Amino acid sequence: MEMKLPYGKGAVSFELPRERLAGILQGRPCVPEKDAVTIVRESMENPIGSKRLWQLAQGKKDIVILTSDHTRPVPSRVILPLMLKELRRGSPGARIRILVATGCHRKMTGKELKEKFGEELLAEEEIVTHDCEDEENLVSLGTLPSGGELKINRLGVWADLLVAEGFIEPHFFSGFSGGRKSVLPGIASRTCVHYNHNSAFIDHPCARAGILEGNPIHEDMVYAAKKAGLAYIVNVVFNSERQVIASFAGDGELAHGAGCRFVRELT
Repeated sequence: MEMKLPYGKGAVSFELPRERLAGILQGRPCVPEKDAVTIVRESMENPIGSKRLWQLAQGKKDIVILTSDHTRPVPSRVILPLMLKELRRGSPGARIRILVATGCHRKMTGKELKEKFGEELLAEEEIVTHDCEDEENLVSLGTLPSGGELKINRLGVWADLLVAEGFIEPHFFSGFSGGRKSVLPGIASRTCVHYNHNSAFIDHPCARAGILEGNPIHEDMVYAAKKAGLAYIVNVVFNSERQVIASFAGDGELAHGAGCRFVRELT
């Protein structure tokens, strides 16, 4: 039978003998009941375990929004304008920087930045790209529970308010994407990321898709997010067509946990 695997913006096709196919794992079909902007806005109007974003922004002067790079399908053109609107409602004069949490990935090209953010956002907002090897812009926050050094981008450490956007799906060794991953690996040093992603941790029986409890990779990531002061997230969930079907906003742990439970129910 013919099989298709997503690759870049397209797919790679190949043929596989039927006797070699054990089965196909699919999520439950889910069609969005509302448009993406409405879904995200309503989640932000009803945050989980947190005040509204505009309330958190009150009195803050230096705000940083963590966003993923071109390797993740986060709909930044939908989420960021809504976050920026609330942040400026709470603190009109604050300096807001969007920090691209590349982890150990390369810097995005101009074309990739334009595709992700759009020309208007790119022209009007202050966008900075994380560099995991730029020691001058990395700050040590001590030791992770598992023993590695936690070193992250200074913009995240020095911000009065650190927030993030992202998406949630099963991840093959961290349990689920989203939430705390914006900090580690998102804005961590290369050494810190390599420690967290080491072979022994990945081989751990709890470092599997859909598992958070007892997962050493997840536990280090949660610790890193708390040490960095990640105060608020907006994370979306997609269907197989990359349509936004749900959004979870609020406390970094509680909102992410609610999103993970939602994704589990889809399988």
